[in-house]
Amino acid sequence: MPKAINDPLLLIGKIFAIILQVAMAIGAIALVIAIPTILFAGGYVEAEIAREAPQITERFPTIWIAAIMAVGLAIVAMLFVFFGKLRRIIGTVGEGDPFQPENAQRLSLMAWLMLGTQLALIPAGAIAIPLASYAAAVKESGIEDVSFSFDSGGFDMTAWLLVVILFILARVFRHGAAMREDLEGTV
Repeated sequence: MPKAINDPLLLIGKIFAIILQVAMAIGAIALVIAIPTILFAGGYVEAEIAREAPQITERFPTIWIAAIMAVGLAIVAMLFVFFGKLRRIIGTVGEGDPFQPENAQRLSLMAWLMLGTQLALIPAGAIAIPLASYAAAVKESGIEDVSFSFDSGGFDMTAWLLVVILFILARVFRHGAAMREDLEGTV
């Protein structure tokens, strides 16, 4: 039975993983509530805009806002699972036994999850186009107390590098686990 390793870095990593997993859970709950709310309240919002700012002639983008929230929910769900897998890997490292076949599977799943989050940004970028159009219409209408900000959502080399690194680490851990099994079989 491997003995537990007392490492402050592992503790910090585990705390961060827990905090981020809790944040993803809160984000998911907020989005699960917000999506139907915006779908049901979209007509009310549009009526209020027509009353308060009749110069805005473009329709309120209810469906596009709900769609981008749905993509966000998918991303948050993937990240929740990602941080859970990270927490379990940190736990096995803390126990002094990281080269387990389960960790190779966890790292592989983490790589697929990160790939999924990056691919989910593609439809999010497409959804942002009608939202940007609405934002431009609001800005052109002369409303001063409303501001909109859109990130370009360009290619994030760091995230894609993380995907590759995670796939490589999964292979390393798979190989390490196989080597350990061979070693235990010969002893």
